[in-house]
Amino acid sequence: MIPTLRKRLALAIGVATLLTAGVTTAVAQPQDPFSTRQLRQDTDAIHALGVSGVQARVIAPDGRQSVATSGTADLNTGQPVPSDGYFRMASTSKTLVATVVLQLEAEGRLSLNDTVEHWLPGLVRGNGNDGRRITIRQLLQHTSGIHDDLPGYTTPEEYYQQRYDVHSPGQLIARAMTHVPDFAPGEGWAYSNTGYVLLDTIIQKATGHPAHEEIENRILRPLGLDHTRWLGTSHTLPRPHAKAYQLFGADALVDVTDQVPVDHENLSFVTTTRDENVLFRALLAGRLLPARQLTEMKQTVPVSPEVQQLWPGGRYGLGLAERPLTCGGTYWSHEGGDGGYITLNGVTNDGRRSAVVSMSEARGDTVEHIMSQEDAASSLIDHALCGGGGGAH
Repeated sequence: MIPTLRKRLALAIGVATLLTAGVTTAVAQPQDPFSTRQLRQDTDAIHALGVSGVQARVIAPDGRQSVATSGTADLNTGQPVPSDGYFRMASTSKTLVATVVLQLEAEGRLSLNDTVEHWLPGLVRGNGNDGRRITIRQLLQHTSGIHDDLPGYTTPEEYYQQRYDVHSPGQLIARAMTHVPDFAPGEGWAYSNTGYVLLDTIIQKATGHPAHEEIENRILRPLGLDHTRWLGTSHTLPRPHAKAYQLFGADALVDVTDQVPVDHENLSFVTTTRDENVLFRALLAGRLLPARQLTEMKQTVPVSPEVQQLWPGGRYGLGLAERPLTCGGTYWSHEGGDGGYITLNGVTNDGRRSAVVSMSEARGDTVEHIMSQEDAASSLIDHALCGGGGGAH
């Protein structure tokens, strides 16, 4: 799910008045090659905040890679962070879901203007929820108004009680239907994991296959992303990986590596910094979507004021976020945070320069901790995409 103000800033999201959709994106043109020394400084700066482990990878336009790690993979042993370690992809997988939906649109198998009711009759009903008024586009862009009510833990006790719970998509959707909508469809913006549970279900209806199989066949295999895997209800990760920690308070740092992702259909992908870089580079370079669908994906609306705290100047397209660069222009990304792992990523508009930073601790006990971690990671992405602070020209 979105890196929360855990549910990051109460799932970090509220209602924002929509302005006109679509912005023109300028491509940042870095002056100087990015240095590995800068990357090490930025990973060290994140670790200095108290984050136990950090790994980052930057790929330059010529394909050169810079890799840096900081901290430890295990607070008990002091083992170093692996530079190619697995981590839970969390909400970054929404970009995978959105890409499959747009591929299906390109194939004429569905329309972004199709209603939820068309594909899932009677499923979105009650308490003012009405699938006849909600479109696939609105689910993709978080403008459906469907209230988000995924299960989650806020204390160590809740983590130990809930970590092996398994919830079906139907159960997660039913939870949301017990709430009134946050707003009428198309009249606000509020991040909704439930909306993407519905998209998974629509993909299965349209193709006859679970969404994770379509993702594997349409994206992972063609791109050779052998280290991006769907784990289903497995509560462990492949090796190597850093242990994941959640800070619940000054004296409550808990190893939360061992757990079943709450939405195992969507959020149980694991990946690496290498694979995530390759994914976003391929997407923005036009290797996964026809030009018309990629343009649709990049038509953005403003995010809510709460999420603006996490993404200053941020806007949201269809499973893809747009954020400004200090050197001029913007970049594309979709961060993910769940189960102790927080990951930020970014790629320039042409897909030629990219960066991923994954942190194996979520400092989610105070707004100050959350924002300092988010800001430091965002700075790493900005430095990497601006070529180490070179500026635009």
